[in-house]
Amino acid sequence: MASWSPIPPSSHSRDSFCLLRTRWRRFISSVESPAVSLCTPESLGLPHREPFIFVDEVNEREPGLSATGTKTFSGEEPMFAGHFPNDPVVPGVILTEALAQMAGLAGGGEGRQFLLSAIRSMKFPVAVRPGERIDLYAQKTGVMGGLWMFEVRATVGEQVVAEGQIVLNEVSA
Repeated sequence: MASWSPIPPSSHSRDSFCLLRTRWRRFISSVESPAVSLCTPESLGLPHREPFIFVDEVNEREPGLSATGTKTFSGEEPMFAGHFPNDPVVPGVILTEALAQMAGLAGGGEGRQFLLSAIRSMKFPVAVRPGERIDLYAQKTGVMGGLWMFEVRATVGEQVVAEGQIVLNEVSA
């Protein structure tokens, strides 16, 4: 009978360690407080950096299949000065980029990198305001050659604020 080991398998060492640490922190935080900082997208290989990183934390990740995470815009970002003055709304293209970054994290792993190739049937049924926590979801639905297709969805609470399909092109890292 196999026993549980705190040491991650070497083939998934960075991902497994980060997610093991995440689960441990989540367990500890359930006793101490509801808020917990989980894996950062940079620690999981996302190549983006400020000011163009639109994932705050990664909650779950199954490399090559799916990922979930969150993003909260403070309202201090320069885009809100013009989109829209006195009534700020997170632009749909920024939500799409956040979902593409989450899809890249879902597909990613050691030595994998992706570029956004296509945005398909993206819808934005509800506006997102600064300060709202956006939950991001990406699930791989298929691969053809170097093209990876993902179903993506963003929610605020129980309400869907963006959904569609994103195609990423795997490139040499």
